[in-house]
Amino acid sequence: MKTYLRLLGFAKPLEKYAIPYFFYTLFYAVFNLMNFMLIIPILSTLFGGEAAMAPVREMPALEFSTEWLEGSIRYLIYLIYGESYEILDVLTMLAIIIATSALLSNTFRYLGQRTVENMKIRALQRLRNQTYNNVMRLNVGYFTNERKGDIVSRIMADVQVVRFCITNTLQVAFREPFLILSYFIGMIAISWKLTIFTLIYLPIVGLIIGRIVKKLRKPALTAQEQFGELTSVLDESIAGVKVVKGYGGEEFFGSRFARINKAYSDVSRKMMYRQQLASPMSEFLGILAAAGLMVAGGLLVVGGSLDASGFLAYIGIFSQVTRPIRQFTDAFANINQGIAAGERVLALLDSKNPITEKPDAIDLTDFKESIEFRNVSFAYEEREVLSGVSFTIRKGETVALVGPSGGGKSTISDLIPRFYDVTAGEILIDGRNIKDYTLSSLREKFGMVSQETILFNDTIENNILLGDLNASHEEVVAAAKVANADGFIVETPEGYNTNIGDRGSKLSGGQRQRLSIARAVLKNPEILILDEATSALDTESEQLVQTALDKLQSGRTSLVIAHRLSTIHNANKIVVIDAGRVAEQGTHDELMAKSGIYAKLIEMQQV
Repeated sequence: MKTYLRLLGFAKPLEKYAIPYFFYTLFYAVFNLMNFMLIIPILSTLFGGEAAMAPVREMPALEFSTEWLEGSIRYLIYLIYGESYEILDVLTMLAIIIATSALLSNTFRYLGQRTVENMKIRALQRLRNQTYNNVMRLNVGYFTNERKGDIVSRIMADVQVVRFCITNTLQVAFREPFLILSYFIGMIAISWKLTIFTLIYLPIVGLIIGRIVKKLRKPALTAQEQFGELTSVLDESIAGVKVVKGYGGEEFFGSRFARINKAYSDVSRKMMYRQQLASPMSEFLGILAAAGLMVAGGLLVVGGSLDASGFLAYIGIFSQVTRPIRQFTDAFANINQGIAAGERVLALLDSKNPITEKPDAIDLTDFKESIEFRNVSFAYEEREVLSGVSFTIRKGETVALVGPSGGGKSTISDLIPRFYDVTAGEILIDGRNIKDYTLSSLREKFGMVSQETILFNDTIENNILLGDLNASHEEVVAAAKVANADGFIVETPEGYNTNIGDRGSKLSGGQRQRLSIARAVLKNPEILILDEATSALDTESEQLVQTALDKLQSGRTSLVIAHRLSTIHNANKIVVIDAGRVAEQGTHDELMAKSGIYAKLIEMQQV
């Protein structure tokens, strides 16, 4: 119930939709009932003989009966046609009344559905926005433990299923109860004896359908989880399609996809079997009851306590009662399915970012002195990555991190902008713990260029503009020139407006990296982090990119992670990281003189 109420909360203010929907469905139910009640005067006119054609000269006293309805219509006919009128006049008037009633009934039905759809779209828009924004606020570590495809499935597919909770709520609360109530009013007005039989029978139908619906929630949750896994496999195989094809993995991924798809299909099939059973079951039970009514009603007609026209109208109304009851039960089934999907969406929405700001956090306005690692340790869950790391980066210095792969160099670069928080020790900027600064002001000081170039399926200009969304076109061009990117950009079909494809697939590795550098240039950060920015490039591209990086580093504080040690000879300080610890630190000449790990790495690369 708590999940249901939370999901419904996204439709606030609920009264904005519930109040007009209440009146629309009320009028829809009234005019819908009138369509069936008009069967009585029509049949009476056709088969009632002269008595049915006799004029009614006074409006009958208001009472709850079919006689009052029939008398009122005949009085209206008398007012229009006077004493003399033919059967064609009566039928014409009844046709106009029933057509008007049908028009009003369907108009109010449309207005009600329009209100529900408006509420649904607004609520899903709000839920999707809040979920996406919360996901983007989560720390980087969250995404290493979760499948990207499952996250996408929750935001897109699960949110769509949640619509059942929202749209069916008003129907369950107003439309179906109003229709059922109006039909029962009409049936009681025709024959209270037959209605007693109906009141005994319908709870039995509700009990049977309720047991079917109750078993839907668990398979619905399983189905949503399976769909998330299916989406994840699809995303991974498409993103790595070159690797899949290069290693002949089509059959492996195909069988993996088929296995998960089968599991999802099996769960969906079982769920649909139960869900679809509710409707035909209720329809069969309704027909079974109608058969009983034929016998009971026939006896009343023969006994003279019910006329034939009233009996036919009663059967017509009863045939409609099962429809809203069936929709009522279907709505509950769909609400259960929506709640199951909603639990997955809310779990994502409730995920908290462990990287938080202090209530009294201050802005980092100017970087003045240094970045200091003071006895820093860090662990991914149970696995320790860094232990007792200490070193200092002074303003204007270029400090290089080198060492064997897996030693923790990239982790160090992720700790400074607080993508993760240290598990022990502290990192200080200008003598103050970075946790004392606001996240936005801290990250504003950094520009990052990594080995894995992250570009988006957009134009070249928009990818560079991510560095400064308020920059002008001229500033974008200037940044591209600094990054040695302007030359190849102007040769593309549409220049800076050229779309670069998914993850920049239309560009070479060197071109992608130079766009990444142009983005960093445009941001104009005080502190620059370069994480193996040239390691994946060929010699020619590396020279172009390295020239761009040299321009970018000029006059800035830089932390450089490098495997190609030839690029960091001139660094002010080189810190050797081995197995999560600082093994050595000093200038190139000092470390070569020690003949330690750094000297061995240089020797290996020269060989």
